[in-house]
Amino acid sequence: MVSGGKQFRKMFGAHIKMMFREKQVWFWNIFFPIILMSIFMVIFGSGGSSDFKAKIAVVKTVQSQDVDRLLAQLHQIPVFEWKSEQPVPAAQADAWIRAKDIDAAIQLPGSGDVKTIRLIVNKETQFNATSQAVSGVLNQFIQQANMAAAGVQPAFRLDTSAISSGSQDLSYKDFLLTGMIAFSLAQGGLFGMVDLVEMRRKGLMKRLRMTPMRMGLYGLSSMLVRFVLGVFQILCLALIGVLGFGAHLHIHIPTLIAAFFIGSLAFNAIGYLISSFSKSLEAYMGVANIASFVMMFISGIFYPINNLPNWLLAVSHALPLTYFVEGLRDGMVYGSGMATADFWLGVAVLAAWGTVAYLLGSILYRRSKMTSS
Repeated sequence: MVSGGKQFRKMFGAHIKMMFREKQVWFWNIFFPIILMSIFMVIFGSGGSSDFKAKIAVVKTVQSQDVDRLLAQLHQIPVFEWKSEQPVPAAQADAWIRAKDIDAAIQLPGSGDVKTIRLIVNKETQFNATSQAVSGVLNQFIQQANMAAAGVQPAFRLDTSAISSGSQDLSYKDFLLTGMIAFSLAQGGLFGMVDLVEMRRKGLMKRLRMTPMRMGLYGLSSMLVRFVLGVFQILCLALIGVLGFGAHLHIHIPTLIAAFFIGSLAFNAIGYLISSFSKSLEAYMGVANIASFVMMFISGIFYPINNLPNWLLAVSHALPLTYFVEGLRDGMVYGSGMATADFWLGVAVLAAWGTVAYLLGSILYRRSKMTSS
């Protein structure tokens, strides 16, 4: 009779080999999150200055001291990057706008009594963040110019500062990094049970039950492999984020362990549920991809969920990945610890998802066993 310890070691080794054979699992668990994280890190500020800049051209149609004074003051605005240091004809500015070579053109007042400064933007980008920012900066500039022309001294001034729920060195890179780590771990659970589908389809599960091996040890060894893969994912993505993109981490070990353990169990259970009703590898991957794709964009991975519309926010609050992301952020960047109601609410939601998914999966597996016999 083979001892339980030896059975466990053999099953653990077998699961490791099966995981290496499934190239799709490795892609969705390791390479896809690294590629996706690197793309977003590069887009959102790792490759250059983090200061906002808008490329601007200026159009001047008349010569006057007032217009020259306005032009000199515009050149002092630090967020404006000039396509040409000298004013250009209106036709040239329009051509640059249409070709999107510049973000906006500023046309200074022309002849006549009306002193109007025009802001010209491309209609396709009229409502994007850059156009709105340029409009806000220009509005503030005009207000200051009007007060200066009227000789009015401002009674109040705006002093802006920023605070964070974590350390003051936190940035969007840290937010994105932890979101991608949570997403990678969730992928591990969603796609990691694909081998159960193949084993059931080939009749290997029936044969396995006929052996002296304990099925509980089989499940435990499979779960341990997922945890080992999860630890590797955290270390790999964290090192890439910190060393490659300058992210900052402030780790609280107990919080990180609790969030990782509960979240990994929950998503493994969801993967187990998907495998229970999937008749083929294609069906399993299709359902897992749909679930992953839906949660990817409304669970706070790339941006805070508070930016979502109210009706979509309600959906986000029902998804397990939302709470897994927040739990890992509590343990990796916010350093807020476990003594918060929000953290334990997230743990409770993840535990509920995991429990329900596992129970449903077990029922479906038993029913399929009864019908097949």
